[in-house]
Amino acid sequence: MQEGTVSPPQKHYTQKQLLARQKRRMRRERLRTLPFLMPSFIGVLIFFVLPFLVVIYYSMIDNPITKNFVFLKNFSALLNNAAFKLAVKNTISFSVIAVPLAVILPLLLAIVLMGNIPGRSRFRTMFITPLMVPVASVVLIWQVVFHYNGVLNEITSIFGAEPVDWLKSQYGQIVLLVLFLWKNIGYNMILFMSALAAIPKDILEVATLEGAGPIRRFFSIKLRYLSSSIIFVALLSLINSFKVFREVYLLTGDYPFDSLYLLQHFMNNTFKSLDYQKLSAAAIIMSLVMIVIIGAMLFVDDKFGGDIEE
Repeated sequence: MQEGTVSPPQKHYTQKQLLARQKRRMRRERLRTLPFLMPSFIGVLIFFVLPFLVVIYYSMIDNPITKNFVFLKNFSALLNNAAFKLAVKNTISFSVIAVPLAVILPLLLAIVLMGNIPGRSRFRTMFITPLMVPVASVVLIWQVVFHYNGVLNEITSIFGAEPVDWLKSQYGQIVLLVLFLWKNIGYNMILFMSALAAIPKDILEVATLEGAGPIRRFFSIKLRYLSSSIIFVALLSLINSFKVFREVYLLTGDYPFDSLYLLQHFMNNTFKSLDYQKLSAAAIIMSLVMIVIIGAMLFVDDKFGGDIEE
């Protein structure tokens, strides 16, 4: 600065004024981002919110023609429907068994394959391969293996066992469980391997130096860091347990054996019969149950893994 010039006086703001300026700055930034968010907001409103409101409306009328308001009568009739109760029972029993197995087995495989074992890259490839197999090929393989005259019955007949129509018996859910795990274990295993690799090595080294064994390190350290991944994989597996309907439908059609009649069969058959009020009531009940389950999972994740810094 040259001699003889006077520097401009600097302004001094109070803490209250600084907070007000910061709020105004944030408000301007939000207004600038609003035009970029509007297309997504409009899309969600048109394709998700409004259709769900229409579903709620249909669930509370007697039919789409007369449109008489019946409030919860459709829900009451649905809960007394034998097909709906069978579908709910089968879906719950399948998900209760399939989802924990789809979490525990990939986690164990990830722990094993993270170690220095020979040929681990080949094992990884083997478990990921089912992701690349088309659905039509999967259905064809399962028909060849589990048909009444299929490969499995040919093998068991060698030991004197009677042939079983696996997809039309009480063993149907076991076949479905094997199919579900075969398709999903590889992807879940990769997610767990990625989560295991992200655990800070220095913490594990300190625990080892202090005398903690592999089991103690897993439950005290690794499990805490894996909590978010476990919740995510469980949620993903739950969603995939509903998607398995695609393979079941291709294997067994609209009306399979009772043990394979899932909630998606009921929804699909109800839609074909144009019973919109029953279909809408079932969709709302299913949505409420999923909201409760997802909320419980997120609560558990926040409770046990919220204090872990990523």
